Amino acid sequence: MFKQKPRRSIWMYGFQHEEPTEEQRREYAARLSARWGITIEPPPIPRAEELQLRPPRIRPPDAIAEFCFTDNYERALHSYGAERSRAVWEGFPNPPDVVAHPRNEQELEAVLEWCINRGYAVIPYGGGTSVVEGVTPPEGWDGVVTIDLDQFDQVLEVDPVSRAARIQAGALGPELEAQLRPHGLTLRHFPQSFTCSTLGGWIATRSGGHYATKDTHIDDFVESVRMLTPKGWWESRRLPGSGAGPSPDRLVLGSEGILGIITEAWMRVQARPRYRATAGVTFPSWERGYEATRQIVQAKLWPANLRLLDPELAQEAAGLDGTRALLIIGFESAELPQEWPMRMALDIARSCGGEVDEESVLISDSGEPTGRQGAVGAWRNAFINVSEGLTAGLGLLMDTVESAITWDRWPEFDHQVREAIGRALREVCRGGSLNCRFTHVYTDGPAPYYTYKGFVARGGLREAYQVLKQAASDAIMKAGGTITHHHAVGRLHRPWYDQERPEPFAIALRAAKRALDPQGLLNPGVLIDP
Repeated sequence: MFKQKPRRSIWMYGFQHEEPTEEQRREYAARLSARWGITIEPPPIPRAEELQLRPPRIRPPDAIAEFCFTDNYERALHSYGAERSRAVWEGFPNPPDVVAHPRNEQELEAVLEWCINRGYAVIPYGGGTSVVEGVTPPEGWDGVVTIDLDQFDQVLEVDPVSRAARIQAGALGPELEAQLRPHGLTLRHFPQSFTCSTLGGWIATRSGGHYATKDTHIDDFVESVRMLTPKGWWESRRLPGSGAGPSPDRLVLGSEGILGIITEAWMRVQARPRYRATAGVTFPSWERGYEATRQIVQAKLWPANLRLLDPELAQEAAGLDGTRALLIIGFESAELPQEWPMRMALDIARSCGGEVDEESVLISDSGEPTGRQGAVGAWRNAFINVSEGLTAGLGLLMDTVESAITWDRWPEFDHQVREAIGRALREVCRGGSLNCRFTHVYTDGPAPYYTYKGFVARGGLREAYQVLKQAASDAIMKAGGTITHHHAVGRLHRPWYDQERPEPFAIALRAAKRALDPQGLLNPGVLIDP
């Protein structure tokens, strides 16, 4: 018996019920046309029942056919990750041949064994929110099978004494939080893709939640992991910590499906917060803002949110005047009132030239949410309500790059990356917009997140995107940053990841891949070559 899930869109990030109507798309195109002084017509969007996909090249045996699918919807959906809007202008040239939805570990073993015996490529699939082509089918294989873990969606066990929970890998963010809530617990991991992404995907890609300091990466919450490899089951012992050699969990974290298929994990959870505090601080310059951010994080007050928006983004998403940066500060706790740490953070911000409207400082000791009003609330709404459905196929080139760098190198890094992206925007889009925010901050450096936009002629979007991606990524590497702080490597970041990692580590990773997956079937082309 299959659990019915909300149907995801095949042409935009999100679910079918979130797709805009044709009228809404046309109205949005008209507004863009007036704003940019060009004529923009929304192209038709793909419908699963109308697609002419390449016929499946393989057929599942009867023993597993009940949970394997070859229909247009399943194959189109699993052709892309979060970059599904490409389907509007590129179609679905390389869909998987079969999409399997195993309901238990025995069925998972059966479908993996079939793929191993036949030599088919295997793509482990969680929520399909990869923005780096981490779940797109590879070229050059006679058969590709995507294994979707959406039926593995339960919180199996809760340990309230140790504050841990055993959770299946296919559970979407809202599903696992709903199951933890009756226990008064939360995982407290909220990436921007929270509603559409899964625990297994978070672990496989070393996801970063939107909490800005301290415990934010999924690494911080993993207690142990269970994973099926071609050589058998991999399961680490559940412990609060261990010094017994290299950690087996650390090899699974960030492995992006090349070593095995994660089925469940014991995760550290915590009591749901009762005490909250939120404030917004404006600064006369970007530089003053990031100096305040550095001092606050190095004071080790550990705010849940310490998100800095440059003046361009503060104007676009929070309604400021375009000359001032905005720092959003938030604290929360299940045990302790948060007014004192908020006041300490605000004192630091003021010492760096920050201005605080006392009416924007909101303190709650009763579990009520804060940060829903004013500029902070405007930013929150813009952050959560992201949808590409209105822009798909309109010629709007919009993308992001993110990294991390130490504080001492940050100002020059920011200069080099902005210059490279700006130059590329002028080259391929005749200009555009560029902004930056800090998604996470550490005592030794920030994680900047750049967003750029521009228009290109229809038909040239892919080429323009590649020029921008190359320019931004080259600049990040030249300036000493990481090619990805939380978006993973996938196939898209491979050229720069190959530069970033030490070659002896690459040799060791290839050896682990050969030992666990000697045929190189699992997510080929990701992280390393088979």
